[in-house]
Amino acid sequence: MIGSRYRGSSALVTGASSGIGEAFARALAAGGADVLLTALADEREALERIASELSAKHSVRTEVVPMDLSAPEGPKSLVEAADRLAFEPRVLVNSAGFGVGGAFAEQSLDRQLAMIQLNVLALVAITGAYLPRMIRRGDGVVVNIASTAALQPLPYFAVYAASKAFVLSFGEALWVEARTAGVRTVTVCSGPVATAFHERAGDTGEATGIKRQMRQRYLTPDAVVDAAFAAVEANRPRAVLRLRGGRVLFGAASVAAAFVPRRWEMLAIERVSRWLWPPE
Repeated sequence: MIGSRYRGSSALVTGASSGIGEAFARALAAGGADVLLTALADEREALERIASELSAKHSVRTEVVPMDLSAPEGPKSLVEAADRLAFEPRVLVNSAGFGVGGAFAEQSLDRQLAMIQLNVLALVAITGAYLPRMIRRGDGVVVNIASTAALQPLPYFAVYAASKAFVLSFGEALWVEARTAGVRTVTVCSGPVATAFHERAGDTGEATGIKRQMRQRYLTPDAVVDAAFAAVEANRPRAVLRLRGGRVLFGAASVAAAFVPRRWEMLAIERVSRWLWPPE
C-alpha cells in the first residue's frame, strides 16, 4: 500500500483498464489521489466501471479518456484532453504496453511497429509532455513499467525485449537528470505478472509441467505497485521483481555470463525462449 502520501494530488495512469495499470489506479485512489485513466477506446466500459467504483469508494475525482496511444497522434491527444479537463498529474504511470511472441520474421511487421509506437514512442511523448512541467514545479513522480525482458535480448520476443530495454535505459537516465529538481522517476522491471498479457502476446496454449509451475509463481499486479512506490520512496532508479526463486536462478546466470562467450549465452537464452515462445 502507498499510504496517504499522494492524498490531494493527481495521477495519470495509462493502460488502466486491467492488470498493472488498474492496480496502480486503485492504489493511488485508495491513497486519496485523483486519477485520470486511459486505455483503448474499446475498453471504455472497463475504464468507466473502474472510475465509478473508485470515485464512490474513495471520494476522489476520476476522469476517463479512452485513447489509442499506439496511434501517432494518440499521446498528444491524451495530453490535450487532460489539459481541457484541467487535470495536471503530479504522478505519471506509464503502464500501457503489449508484447508479441514468436520469431520476428514470422510476425506481422505492422504489429511489431505498433508495439514500438506504444511501448517506446508513446511513453517518451507523454513523459516529454509532463516531465518539464514537473521540473518547473519542483515536484512529481514518473513510474515507467519495463520488464525483466529489458535485462537481456530475448529471441522469439525480440522487439518487446528491445522496447523494454529502451524504457529501462531512458528511465534511469531521467532519474539522473531530474534528481535535483524534486522529481523522482523509477523504472519497474518485473518478471511475469498474473494478467492477460501473455494471452494477448500469443501464449494461448494450456500450461503443463514446469511451465504450469512457473505460472503459479507469477507476480501479482499489487506486488508491482508496492515495489514501484517503495523504490520511489527510497529514490532508487529501478525496481526489479523476479519470480519466486528467480533471484538465485538469474544470479547464477549472471555469474556464468561473465565466463562464457556471448554466443553461448545467447544460445542458452534461445533455448529457454523457444520453450516459452515456440516459433509457429
